[in-house]
Amino acid sequence: MDAARGLLACPVCAAPLDVAARPVRCPAGHSFDVARQRYVNLAGAAPPANADTAPMVDARARVLDSGAFDAVDAALARRLRGSRVVLDAGGGTGHHLARLLDAAPDARGVNLDVSVPAARRAARAHGRLASVVADTWGTLPLLSRRFDAVLCVFAPRNMAEFARVLGDGGLLVVVTPDPEHLASVRERYGLLGIEPDKDDRLLRAASARFTPVARERVRAPLAASPALVADLIGMGPNAFHGAPTTVDALDTEVAVSVWLFRRAG
Repeated sequence: MDAARGLLACPVCAAPLDVAARPVRCPAGHSFDVARQRYVNLAGAAPPANADTAPMVDARARVLDSGAFDAVDAALARRLRGSRVVLDAGGGTGHHLARLLDAAPDARGVNLDVSVPAARRAARAHGRLASVVADTWGTLPLLSRRFDAVLCVFAPRNMAEFARVLGDGGLLVVVTPDPEHLASVRERYGLLGIEPDKDDRLLRAASARFTPVARERVRAPLAASPALVADLIGMGPNAFHGAPTTVDALDTEVAVSVWLFRRAG
């Protein structure tokens, strides 16, 4: 938890949390145990029904470990070069933040996710990463103006809270799927589609607090084995709707947009 020093706020009273203490505590005496797996749960409630399950987290880890998203990680490292304190909001297994920290030896970060199985895995993703359970839609248990950058990969976007925790001129990097993203897998197995107005909705949501800086489209062909296809389906929300029992190998494509915004004001 040392990576979170000077960054966490008490979810009860918003005072700074002492992460060196065991349990973690604030000056008012509110305390939170650090789990044996080295994450801290600041959610204050049971995970919602749509939180990633352990099988979903395992599937996502296998997909990310396969290298399928390496081109995305490279783009994130370029865009966040120079950021010393980074939040990955809805960061799941901690993979993307860990790869970013690999490329930035002086950086540290907080990986925040509402899924306890994800937090367990994220806690061992990197030595300079602190894993926290919290709901991205709520008030983030983080101190204001402490982060150089916020990363949000396929995750809920709480723009007001992102702006609050970012320092002056801080960066928000959002990764969204483009229409071509895993298109052959989605078409073959009738998976959830990508909303046609998603780009407009992102820009509208960001406009009150952020200035758009850049958009980079990342494309990477992917020859997916049956096992990888099954994990691509099983790692996302389609897992809640019943995954197919048998799948075939498919040629598909990772196709995303990496959006860069700067905190306004």
